[in-house]
Amino acid sequence: MNINWYPGHMKKTIEDIEKKLKLVDFCIEIIDSRIPYSSRNPIFDDILKNKKRLLIFNKEDLSDPSLNKKWRDKYTDHDHAVLFYNALRPNVNAVVSKSEDLMKEEIQKFEQKGLNKGPLKAMIVGIPNSGKSTFINSISGTKSTKTGNRPGVTKTNQWIRINPKLHLLDTPGVLWPKLEENVGLNLAFTGAIKDEIMDTETLALKLIERLNQIDKNILINRYKIEVDDNIEPLEIMELIGKKRGALLRGGLIDYSKVAGIILDEFRKGTLGKITLEDPDDI
Repeated sequence: MNINWYPGHMKKTIEDIEKKLKLVDFCIEIIDSRIPYSSRNPIFDDILKNKKRLLIFNKEDLSDPSLNKKWRDKYTDHDHAVLFYNALRPNVNAVVSKSEDLMKEEIQKFEQKGLNKGPLKAMIVGIPNSGKSTFINSISGTKSTKTGNRPGVTKTNQWIRINPKLHLLDTPGVLWPKLEENVGLNLAFTGAIKDEIMDTETLALKLIERLNQIDKNILINRYKIEVDDNIEPLEIMELIGKKRGALLRGGLIDYSKVAGIILDEFRKGTLGKITLEDPDDI
């Protein structure tokens, strides 16, 4: 299942980010905690290489706590701080504190010269639907940034004053031109790529396969189905369809409806706290 999606506006966004980097002290990269590798745009490592980064692992409430710790250890270093975050429970102080820790050396240089650094200025970057706009709204306490569960809602750059210590420059979410198959699937599973351009039935089958690799009990417990080790994803999909009454005339399975149920319940966290990637496998 090959997924390639790179509209022209994404190329323009990258160029705009490069131009505006000189306006900020550091960058805040929003990452989806469920797919920490797949939700990091590799282009950022190149264009942001001269800026320190605070990595906000958003949607912490939807991801596996044991894997969260492993990912924190993997990504924390001198130029990268990590903060796991749930935008539904805003914590402005944690974001400001982490930002100040990350930029401590730069702040001290100003203080040694008897100067006041003023507010830290950070550029927010991330892929579509990583929760960037929801994160900004949660810590700014306003609805100044449009939000939605559809990729590409944020269209223009805008400054947001969080408090006297931190100002943020928002940017649109951006993907990259060529996606590895697993990366593309992970992005599609979480909704970072629009369902409208996807074959959602095949996508749901792939998700069933992935969830079974992680823990067969995820689907068994949620949908109260009986499966054996040799069952195929399509058979599981049919069992779920029967349990949920997703049937067409004549008792045929409504595969489109079942696919929608599975994808929606994974994305909402109804299936449990699930992380699709383990740093040991990257």
